[in-house]
Amino acid sequence: MEVLLRATDAIKSLRETRFSGIRSPAEFFDYHRISRPADLNQATSRISYNTRYFSSNYGLIIAALAVYAVITNYLLLFSIAFLVFGFAAINKFAPEATQFGEHTVTQKHLYTALFVIGIPLLWWASPIYTVFWLIGASAVLILGHACMLEPGVESDYATISEGAV
Repeated sequence: MEVLLRATDAIKSLRETRFSGIRSPAEFFDYHRISRPADLNQATSRISYNTRYFSSNYGLIIAALAVYAVITNYLLLFSIAFLVFGFAAINKFAPEATQFGEHTVTQKHLYTALFVIGIPLLWWASPIYTVFWLIGASAVLILGHACMLEPGVESDYATISEGAV
């Protein structure tokens, strides 16, 4: 019960801190503000401003791409589920050592067996490829959006207030 309360509190604090800055889809997908930057300086300033302004939206994009990557890689999904549910099952059903004939099976033995099977299975599922795909896909989408979207009128006021401080 205590774990559930801690998880609920963590979700609430995440919602209050990280998801409070989510911009509306109308603002995020405003096609009227899309234009090609004139030069590299303008592209850099757009990226700098838009990555800060839309950081919560970009976080959601990364999370959605990560879920997509795991769901479409069935072996990776299976190996992660195997390790997580195996760990949970060992904690729940085998907290004490069990005697099988002349052999005593402890949690340490079960964890060793779980990792001897699970880690090579996880490695075979190519998680490093998935991480690099996630980094590349996120970078292309986020930098493309941030570079092509002109900052709104509020960006002019943001630079004035930064200069005044």
